[in-house]
Amino acid sequence: MIRWERVNELRDEVGADDFKEVVDLFLEEVEEVIERLRDSPDPTRFEEDFHFLKGSALNLGFGALGDLCQTGERQPGAVDLASVVATYEASKAEFMASAARMGFAA
Repeated sequence: MIRWERVNELRDEVGADDFKEVVDLFLEEVEEVIERLRDSPDPTRFEEDFHFLKGSALNLGFGALGDLCQTGERQPGAVDLASVVATYEASKAEFMASAARMGFAA
């Protein structure tokens, strides 16, 4: 679900001090889109929303979410929004638990 090699690569790129800020910004921006998809989905924005989520997710190593959103970007009607939300929530939970254990909690 999480591509830890990407997480470690990003942490090395930005530095440990700035990594928390990157994660916080990611969570803030992605949760805004996830909330919109969950609470008031707008099919005219699906391609844009999935594109944003895909890029953000893959950048931070949320591989399963990125892959799902890539499919949604190409075929917006082919992805169940509940699956996108659930995948994000599961990915976030795994990331936060493991990040804390690995010493770089967000």
